[in-house]
Amino acid sequence: MATGFPGYDALWPKESACVAEILKGHYYSTAAFGKWHNTPDHELSAAGPFDRWPVGKGFDYWYGFQGGESSQWHTPLFEDTAPVEPPHDNPKWHFSEAITDKAIGWIGQQKAAAPEIPFFIYFAPGACHAPHHVHKEWADKYKGKFSHGWDRQREIALENQKKLGLVPENTKLTPRPDSIPSWDSCSADEKRLYERLQEVFAGFLEHIDAQIGRLVDSIEKMGLRDDTMIIYIVGDNGPSAEGSLNGTLNNMKTQLGLKDDVQSMLRHIDEIGGPLHENHYPVGWCWAGSSPFQWMKQVASHFGGTRNGLVISWPKRISDHGGIRSQFHHIIDIAPTILEVAGIPEPGEVNGVLQKPIEGISMAYTFTDKEAKGKRITQYFEMLGNRAIYHEGWVAGCLHGRLPWETAGGASFDKDIWELYNIEEDFSQANDLADKEPKKLREMQDRFMKEAEKYNVLPLDDRFAQRADPSLRPSHLRGKTKFVYPAGTIRIGERSSPNTKNVHHTLAAEVEIPETGAEGVIVCCGGLSGGFTLFIKDDKLHWEHNYYNEIHYRVSSTEKIPPGHHILSAEIKVDKQGKFGTGGNVILRLGEKEIGEGRFEQQIAGFFTANESFDVGCDTCSPVSDIYESPFAFTGEIIKVMVDVSEATFEDLAAQHEIRARLAMAIQ
Repeated sequence: MATGFPGYDALWPKESACVAEILKGHYYSTAAFGKWHNTPDHELSAAGPFDRWPVGKGFDYWYGFQGGESSQWHTPLFEDTAPVEPPHDNPKWHFSEAITDKAIGWIGQQKAAAPEIPFFIYFAPGACHAPHHVHKEWADKYKGKFSHGWDRQREIALENQKKLGLVPENTKLTPRPDSIPSWDSCSADEKRLYERLQEVFAGFLEHIDAQIGRLVDSIEKMGLRDDTMIIYIVGDNGPSAEGSLNGTLNNMKTQLGLKDDVQSMLRHIDEIGGPLHENHYPVGWCWAGSSPFQWMKQVASHFGGTRNGLVISWPKRISDHGGIRSQFHHIIDIAPTILEVAGIPEPGEVNGVLQKPIEGISMAYTFTDKEAKGKRITQYFEMLGNRAIYHEGWVAGCLHGRLPWETAGGASFDKDIWELYNIEEDFSQANDLADKEPKKLREMQDRFMKEAEKYNVLPLDDRFAQRADPSLRPSHLRGKTKFVYPAGTIRIGERSSPNTKNVHHTLAAEVEIPETGAEGVIVCCGGLSGGFTLFIKDDKLHWEHNYYNEIHYRVSSTEKIPPGHHILSAEIKVDKQGKFGTGGNVILRLGEKEIGEGRFEQQIAGFFTANESFDVGCDTCSPVSDIYESPFAFTGEIIKVMVDVSEATFEDLAAQHEIRARLAMAIQ
């Protein structure tokens, strides 16, 4: 979502060192586990650079995935900078469990080798970001628990929050926006589907909570718990509405603006949460999850999109176990808190690079004084034109433009309507005081502009899909139309591979077929949720396009591939170059001889997956085709593979700007 302006170039600068770099410079052992969504697309290949990978940001070790989301069953894993495969022979393997095992093992080994050296871990699960993946028994624990629907669920959530003392007794439940349907207005089929999607989400949430419990228990058993500070941030910018009003079985499809049909999803209801689908729940449950607030993720104007729970535990130094702290703080205050409690001063220089001043404020002063006066006086929020400002107990905000489950559209900033809340008296932002306090509102609006100027928020930019256009990003492939890959080339990120979508192209391979025959993948890109693959099975050559795991367009040769040295190819001619999702024809060849032909009526026009890859000689992570299992390694010899998009004219490629501009959520 980068732009060309300071503050939004999406490049983590050396002048703002990661807290791990600072701690490592003070003799801490450091490790990261899980999601790492901090590396630009064009830096994700084996060519690097690795400056913005975890190992380039101060972590001695990393085990996890790159990007915003990933399958929890077929995760495109990295260990440090090397791609590694999840076990393909263990159907119970799950990413959340794997990173927990790795973290427990790393702490144990680190303490065994150097018990006097302190450690720092960044543990970032894929849960509960989409896709919502969990073992069936965890989801089944919640069967029937949400039959009351999302309107009632919000009431239950607020009731529980009050019982626990997490919110003031006078907190009001904000009303449901007109854009979100009531539970009672849903049909019986819709309710059955929506309940299951929420049951899977709940099971996913409890499952990751159990894994974190395992990690904490292991620290306890090692005798380290008393003097280990744990900072536990709950949430992902508020619950996500990106599953659309109906929910989805393919999050990539929904992010492209294509909706899933309730009846077609119901046919797969028993598979939801498993490895065959990239499911995400509907907006109604997202809204319920933000109770008592109004909105959700992407909406920076309201607490539903910004306010998340935070737990800090440190038995040796925090005696008020279970105590509540209500001072206003922000995520940028985490790093200064870590440095203060570790006794490390803010660095002026890290690795020879002068540092920008840290803008956060340590929260350590609240540990011993529940009633301490809050030190964060002012904080701005902004995302895609949605914006807010906090100052001394007041919040002014403006919900701008499209709804967070829509992937396109904008609005005039001149027509924005601001709201004003006194959150010292109104925790949930239920009572808009804009009309009663116009002077205060004007003061807050002016303050926002000052903060926005100070922290490089300007110019305000509500473009969404347009900002996500990959053609605007740096690319090692720009201008290239012919690509040659040797055998063994694997895990090239889709965004760093040839763009074959919506244009004429040819896939070709020079191979050696032994006397006994061969099978396996020759070249592929993508995975279960979508992609293409060229492979040999039952001695025949096959080309396949997986359309969102709904339709598998397959073209097969009419004759078997004989032993010997061959050039095998698939020529794909689209109906209209540059047209979004166009159909086309496929010709398979053995040398120059045509051995098969067929047609596909549509194709995935945007990214196939969030972070699966282009592979030669096998299909890593999840399989593109539904007639083989990964990795389905090629048993003959691949000498080289060629991808040719040279028939795509400049105009054809330029036409894809519109297509790529519809990929906003897929990139996020």
